[in-house]
Amino acid sequence: MSKAVMLVALCFLPVLAMAARPNKNPFVVRGRVYCDTCLAGFETPASTYISGAVVRLECKDRTTMELTYSREARTDSKGSYKILVSEDHEDQFCDTMLVRSSQLRCSNVSPGHDRARVTLTRFNGIASDDRFANNLGFFRDAAMPGCADIMKLYQEIED
Repeated sequence: MSKAVMLVALCFLPVLAMAARPNKNPFVVRGRVYCDTCLAGFETPASTYISGAVVRLECKDRTTMELTYSREARTDSKGSYKILVSEDHEDQFCDTMLVRSSQLRCSNVSPGHDRARVTLTRFNGIASDDRFANNLGFFRDAAMPGCADIMKLYQEIED
């Protein structure tokens, strides 16, 4: 009997130790923030990326929708941001969202492009620690010159 107890203890002790140990490899949430310079409602070849924009990652409990995690980041010179997250958020909804733009003329939040859902758990079959959020967008107060030509690229051609 004591051998059986010892065998069970040896099998489960490493599992318990791993569960109690903090995660050494954090998740890295990555994304970009753009300016819709043509007021198209999506990225175009004329869109630019905003440096110094502020983005927030928020995770909420699926049942109560109570905020459980929040962290902000600022975009670099290429409009990219990265947020390190050391905790697993398996049973939570996590979204990146726009907070503010650094560009006065491009500071209106683009509807539908103001947040992006990310999955922050290791229990879903994704091997990588990198998590890529869809790009987030602001739009300008007025379309830039030359946008009419760019928008023609997106018009349907009927035969």
